[in-house]
Amino acid sequence: MRAAAAPDVTVVIAVYNTMPYLTECLNSLLGQSIGRERLEIVAVDDGSTDDSGPELDRFAALYPDTVKVLHQPNSGGPAAPSNRALEVATGRYVYFIGSDDYLGEEALERMVKCGDKHGSDVVVGKMVGTNGRYVHQALYKKNDPDVSLYDSALPFTLANTKLFRRELVEKYKLRFPEHLPVGSDQPFTIEACVRAAKISVVADYVCYYAVKRGDASNITYRADHLARLRATAEIMDFTAGLVEAGPQRDAVLRRHFTWELAKLVQDDFPSLDRELQRQICAGIARLADAYFTDGIRDAMDVKRRVRIALARIGAIDELAEAISSEKKPGATPFVLEGDRAFARYPGFRDPRIGLADRVYELLGESVPAPLAEGTELLASAWEQQGDALTYTASVRVPVVGDVGGSALRLVKGAMPKSADKAGARRLKPGHALPDVTGETTLEPTEDGAGTALHARVPLKLATAGRGVRVYLDVAGFTYEIPVRGEGLPMPLARLWGPQADPYRASALVNPKGRVVVDTAQLHPPKRTVIRRALGGAVRKLKSRLRRK
Repeated sequence: MRAAAAPDVTVVIAVYNTMPYLTECLNSLLGQSIGRERLEIVAVDDGSTDDSGPELDRFAALYPDTVKVLHQPNSGGPAAPSNRALEVATGRYVYFIGSDDYLGEEALERMVKCGDKHGSDVVVGKMVGTNGRYVHQALYKKNDPDVSLYDSALPFTLANTKLFRRELVEKYKLRFPEHLPVGSDQPFTIEACVRAAKISVVADYVCYYAVKRGDASNITYRADHLARLRATAEIMDFTAGLVEAGPQRDAVLRRHFTWELAKLVQDDFPSLDRELQRQICAGIARLADAYFTDGIRDAMDVKRRVRIALARIGAIDELAEAISSEKKPGATPFVLEGDRAFARYPGFRDPRIGLADRVYELLGESVPAPLAEGTELLASAWEQQGDALTYTASVRVPVVGDVGGSALRLVKGAMPKSADKAGARRLKPGHALPDVTGETTLEPTEDGAGTALHARVPLKLATAGRGVRVYLDVAGFTYEIPVRGEGLPMPLARLWGPQADPYRASALVNPKGRVVVDTAQLHPPKRTVIRRALGGAVRKLKSRLRRK
């Protein structure tokens, strides 16, 4: 009698107390377009105390040829149940899914097809977050049959929610470290990607929906600081044992400095117990001494780079101040020196701290958000002389030093939607700037943490709405920053121009909170009888032509 063919894919589910999400997860698997005859589901109940175990047994009874259920005492994490499932998996590929997540209907069919077509050992299907769950999206810009762990966004997508060729898994005996409370999927995924002959990406279809539970009880959100620090340290040391020192190792470990370690020195750090702060900094210091190369440092954004550097030298007070400063009104000022710019975080050029300027320098990164946050309208008014009217404005910007290229302009047209979230935008090289009219004078603010722009812009007798915007040159780029005016008094509307044909000028705050100067004729000329007659004749002619 001929043995049944092995399934194309075994889906592994480690389950612990995930009702009612588990039901949707299982339904999404059994409804896969690949068909149940090509699918094996191995679910391991890790000692659940809710209805997860009985729900698994119910599905196994309904679909005995597809669903296998194992029960075991609680192990404390997803690693042990995932390893147990691997021991009984029979599919050509294995796929891991969180028991509170679910798949798109065609996910497995598309990923298996991709793996077979390209001979891929690992296939990454597009993953999105739901209910506020963050999922890094840079890897999913396009389908790609062959991506590298070292020159793509793959290091920022190291969850095991991927399709792995089981032959590869068994050849290298890939398993999950069962002692890690969090991050146990990373060593498995990293080694699989290092060993893989080919890694492919399916980006034109949402394969995986990652759910953040309503009570945020996902294990990722529950682990404490030191547990996360220890897990990250082990993952980084494990990676260093697989990939020799150099740009390739840097490409992977940059993720851990930018993500896992940077998360340990976020908003809650200033309020932590002093001893816990010290332990966090000591742990980061050990890893930074081993792996924080100049290449990783220069590839990070300045905010995280400064925090890692301050933690590394144990400057706890300065680190706490740097974090707290992000919550204060305004923004950390930038020091401009020619084409270079530095964020003036605590410790900048402080001989007691001794960090290099490079730690604080903007290195090609875009900073529209902090520039927009630190730009503040101080005053606005009209100056009128005879038939001439001038709009005046004083605006504080969060830059000091070589600010000579700063200017305020009145600009026709709306900002692109891409600027809405940041509140400003970095212009592309060669972007044509609107002409500067009037004059702008600059002076340092009293606190020395910014520059005040005092602008006088004469208005033209024209019907137009123009946005009030500041232009700053920072680190070789020009930024366009709309001036915000919500909650601030605007000057009263003013009439100006010839008495026989006056214009009206208004300074308004638009629905996005941006200041707009609007000018228009008070009594615009009406249409003449001739124009109306001509318009009617043209409409009648067009109507006749359409009927023909």
